[in-house]
Amino acid sequence: SWSIFEDRILYQLLVFLQPPSRHSFKLELYGGTHLPERCSNIRVVLECTCLRKLGNIPCFVHPSTNSETAQHSPLLQNLCTGSYLDVEEIACWVQNLVQTAWEHLPQWQHWQLTVLPSSRSCRLLLSGPFDMQLSALLVFAVEQGSP
Repeated sequence: SWSIFEDRILYQLLVFLQPPSRHSFKLELYGGTHLPERCSNIRVVLECTCLRKLGNIPCFVHPSTNSETAQHSPLLQNLCTGSYLDVEEIACWVQNLVQTAWEHLPQWQHWQLTVLPSSRSCRLLLSGPFDMQLSALLVFAVEQGSP
């Protein structure tokens, strides 16, 4: 969605997170009665690939005697606390990713990017020519029932 707020345009974007290959997200309920409100209740589950025909791709859940022990992807090691997604780590990772990518966009050389402090989302402020300002709020979500 977008709206005009005082002297700037505010964009609010819902960003759906997808699990890496051979992983899935499992939303855990509070006492089985209602949906979780925080990302800390989204468990990352390794999927067994033993019965799938994936060539030489090892199964992370059931490693063979010739392969290394079960392992998570490096991305999940950085974005999870234990087996659960950590929204603060995700927000920090996305903020750094956006800031790094911004430096490689020459078409935006007349705009300044400021990453605003936020621990549970990614808040950006773009300041451009003629005192124009754009503000973006990226909110993270997972789809219930997604693989």
